[in-house]
Amino acid sequence: MKTPLQMTWTEILAPIKNSEYFENLWNKVKSEYSSVTVFPPKSQIFRALELTPFDEVKVVIIGQDPYHNDNQANGLSFSVAEDVSAPPSLKNIFTELKSDLGIERQKKDLEDWAKQGVLLLNSSLTVRAHSPNSHKDLGWDRFTNFIIEELSDEKENVVFVLWGAFAQKKEELIDSSKHFIIKSAHPSPFSVHRGFYGSKPFSKVNNYLKSKNIKPISW
Repeated sequence: MKTPLQMTWTEILAPIKNSEYFENLWNKVKSEYSSVTVFPPKSQIFRALELTPFDEVKVVIIGQDPYHNDNQANGLSFSVAEDVSAPPSLKNIFTELKSDLGIERQKKDLEDWAKQGVLLLNSSLTVRAHSPNSHKDLGWDRFTNFIIEELSDEKENVVFVLWGAFAQKKEELIDSSKHFIIKSAHPSPFSVHRGFYGSKPFSKVNNYLKSKNIKPISW
């Protein structure tokens, strides 16, 4: 039997991907892509999982759903393509990063974080253009909750970053005796001054990882 260090997303997700539930979900997703404009591009729906293998996950940053404006969403929570303007939440994340660690980040695609073991997971993996939360009832939650539960059950010493009330509902899926949970307000303009600024999530992540002899993230 494989240890969690040897397991892949294909093996981890096989039970849910082979279910009638997922077949129904995927049929709905395909129907949406064929009839209306949906983000991210279909090839990037599972980009977070492709860039961050199960055995390499160190940190999970949970978002709600992909950005809904043209050319923004790229399959990673809070991340956008390089050729578009940074949305307000991402700008605020970078402001806190500079305040916390003195890092002045320019790159808006967070692919380099993902490749270091930061799973940038949205709860819904798709969204209709210009219609936020339009796919929240499609069924994605069950799939992404399964991912969170499997990470919690099969791994140890993962940092779960829960920004805002929506992400914090996922806390019940996480075994806090094995993992480290960081909670604060959401980085959106509506809540950034209510506890996101000054929360120092990046140094907290790295301090925890170092305390467990895990290589920290180069933010």
